[in-house]
Amino acid sequence: MRKWRDGDGTLTVVGREAGAPGPGVRGVPLRIAASYRARTRGLLGRDGIDGALMLTPCGSVHTFRMRFAIDVAYLDRKFTVLAVRTMKPGRLGLPRLRARHVVEAEAGAMERWGVRPGVRVELRAVGTSWGRPGPP
Repeated sequence: MRKWRDGDGTLTVVGREAGAPGPGVRGVPLRIAASYRARTRGLLGRDGIDGALMLTPCGSVHTFRMRFAIDVAYLDRKFTVLAVRTMKPGRLGLPRLRARHVVEAEAGAMERWGVRPGVRVELRAVGTSWGRPGPP
């Protein structure tokens, strides 16, 4: 499998756990941070974010030097949500052993989008198909 690249994309909730109502939100703007530099910078120094930021590969995050609370969704290799946590500034998140990707958004966004444990999401880089990285 090719690696993800820094860039833009969309996040869509495409599958829900058993017994839940149908598909959720439309595409949410997504910024992909795949390089070491982009992952290190993350949301530091920003006052907010429109949409979401995906860090890949990533298994844990922190909110030191951040200016606002965030929701953090930990995803496995198949883009199934393992856990969702709201983190205030100055906190260290626990690592998730099976997590391969992390999606960050402003606090409360994940609930509005229907992102919760057991849900599968589609992360689409601009110009690519489901769950696949952009062209080399």
